[in-house]
Amino acid sequence: MFNEGEMDIFTKLDFNPVFYGEVIAGANMPNLMYMTTFTNRAFRDAHWKAFGTDPDWDRMKVMPEYQNIMNKNDQRLLLHPTEYSDF
Repeated sequence: MFNEGEMDIFTKLDFNPVFYGEVIAGANMPNLMYMTTFTNRAFRDAHWKAFGTDPDWDRMKVMPEYQNIMNKNDQRLLLHPTEYSDF
């Protein structure tokens, strides 16, 4: 799911990726990590809403091979650039 389709939806919806990764250790496995950039929280929320209602995501999330592998979004961090950041 992560490598086959989900990233395509993120690209289609302009998620501005810094990186996407599969966490390889820890108590909350399986776990995926997304670092994306958005102008503000409202823009971020609009993108995630678009992802959640995307027809490709709707088709993918009900596929038998992906059942019981999705967890809830346990942790969300909003980072802001500092005065010495490139942005």
